[in-house]
Amino acid sequence: MNIAVIKTGGKQYKVIPGQTLTIEKIKGEKGDKIAFDKVMLIADEKATKLQVGQPFLEGTKIEAELLEQTRTKKTEATKYKRKTRYTRHIGHRQNVTKVLIGKF
Repeated sequence: MNIAVIKTGGKQYKVIPGQTLTIEKIKGEKGDKIAFDKVMLIADEKATKLQVGQPFLEGTKIEAELLEQTRTKKTEATKYKRKTRYTRHIGHRQNVTKVLIGKF
């Protein structure tokens, strides 16, 4: 089993083949094939072979299938200032993409 570290949406993720991953929204529709080209590290199960990029590995891609475009659970925030009758309630839902990691 291979392990890799990829960078997408300003974050780094440790991935393995067959893993379902929720990342920040990327363009595409359900069933589309995508490739992550910002691969930072690839290692095999026993860590006998390790490839580390400076910062990324050249010519390496990790294939994935886009499963779903969805939104996260609502995040709510409340502001309150006593004695001034100030109350504010705001909420936010982030757009995310679910992907299935394929072969390396």
